Amino acid sequence: MPTNTLTDAKCKGAKPAEKAYKLFDGGGLFLFVTPTGSRIWRLAYRLAGKQQTMSIGPYPAISLADARTKRDEVKAVLRAGEDPMAPRRNRRVAMTLEAASGEYWAGRKDLTDSYRSNAVRGIEMHLLPTLGSRDVGAISRQDLMEALERMDAAGLHVYVRKVRMWVSQVFEWAIERDFASINPAAQIRPERAFGKAKVQHFAALSLREVPDFLARLRMERELQSVLACRLLAYTWVRTTELRMMEWDEIDQAEAVWLIPEGKMKRRRDHVVPLSRQAMMILEALNARSRGGRYVFPAEGRLDRPMSENAVLYLIQRIGYQGRMTGHGWRSVGSTWANERGFNPDAIERQLAHVPKDTTRAAYNRAEYLVERRTMLQAWADWLSSFDVDAGGAQG
Repeated sequence: MPTNTLTDAKCKGAKPAEKAYKLFDGGGLFLFVTPTGSRIWRLAYRLAGKQQTMSIGPYPAISLADARTKRDEVKAVLRAGEDPMAPRRNRRVAMTLEAASGEYWAGRKDLTDSYRSNAVRGIEMHLLPTLGSRDVGAISRQDLMEALERMDAAGLHVYVRKVRMWVSQVFEWAIERDFASINPAAQIRPERAFGKAKVQHFAALSLREVPDFLARLRMERELQSVLACRLLAYTWVRTTELRMMEWDEIDQAEAVWLIPEGKMKRRRDHVVPLSRQAMMILEALNARSRGGRYVFPAEGRLDRPMSENAVLYLIQRIGYQGRMTGHGWRSVGSTWANERGFNPDAIERQLAHVPKDTTRAAYNRAEYLVERRTMLQAWADWLSSFDVDAGGAQG
């Protein structure tokens, strides 16, 4: 098998994909690229007839040349009939899963506070009670599977996948620091191991029902949830993304809202063009703001966003339970745009959908921005034609 097949350019250009993948350099050396974007040098070899894998370190901290030098050193040790991992095993100090999780997530300064706290809480609630005091390097696939199966049996089919993903990152961190040699979470295939939740279809209005809905909404003046419902309509974002909206994410001069990747379902930055009506809502909210970070703070608390059910409760209160949700505006808006012949790709990008076709999936967070701005302004004007209070102006 040929060796030294990689180049620095290829290593630098290795982008994360939906699943982890390997770039082989030959002689057992490969660059392991994770879905989170980590690039790790690993070396596969056989010892006493058994397949082994050694982690060399992260790229680019460990250069391609350094990784090749390490590969050659390991091969020399193997030719001498010795175990290249023996020094690591002899010096490894035990670390519990609880301690490893704490150190790993504390070091992830690149994540939002909400994402990090969700991950920490998920591991604390579902894994640490049974595995927290165990040596992270001694936890087997079966040990982890037993804990995750309890979540799956309780019907947490979506959440169990998130917890597996979060703890997998902890194990990868532990491997890089010689606290563990395997990642048991990576050995679990969620599509086979866990059940699937029933597909949830969010209730949404038909276009002909929109005028009556807006007329009823207009009767609920001065409520933050009303303004949130209107802004969901104008932006087509998910309710969670709107709840977590922060003032420093809004560029008033450019009339755009930049949602960072840590808040997005598909973990990509997303630029949302803001119509005139959306900007007027933000101006109204800013005027009544008390200096907190969130555009929609919790009642009586500036350090927390509003309740995740605030908009849903509003919709139920005005008589649309089971007929509409905050999330439903995405469906209503995209239906309207498709019926009026707007570019399907621009519609999908506004919904933050990424095409499955890898050829078309190259992603630019501001892609189709001009078309999306025109589309959302036309949509806002259409809504305003039924709703004189939409953002305070007639469209």
